[in-house]
Amino acid sequence: MAFRPLPARAPASLLREARPLRALFGEAQRLDQLQQIVESQLQPAARPHCRVASWRDGALLLIVTDGHWATRLRYQQRRLQRQLQANPIFAGLERILFRVQPPQPPRPAPRRPKDISGPSADHIRASAEGIADPRLREALERLARHGRTDG
Repeated sequence: MAFRPLPARAPASLLREARPLRALFGEAQRLDQLQQIVESQLQPAARPHCRVASWRDGALLLIVTDGHWATRLRYQQRRLQRQLQANPIFAGLERILFRVQPPQPPRPAPRRPKDISGPSADHIRASAEGIADPRLREALERLARHGRTDG
């Protein structure tokens, strides 16, 4: 029995029909709207270091990139809370919580194996021919395949 993928569907139809996906998309849009409101009240230098994680039960949870920015924002917490409460969306805001979560470091690109010169590859191939151990011979032949053809 072969696997046959489902036919592709338009994103709009997926959002109409798939209830969990629609709920997830709605929550993402809501968080984006909250992020824009919070950013409008933050100092320009703090904006890249702070993102909205959740808003429920009167508590706004903000994720901050490091302790330095968390401390600075805690000093401004009362002012920020007053300004946000002026917006109807945050009318029930009772407290702001800060959590430090450093950004993930970028993953290093996979390393490309280094090529060896053509004559070196020839020497490795010749050495592999005289080896009795099949695993070692296979490893040497694999290594020889990395040889450059240009010289």
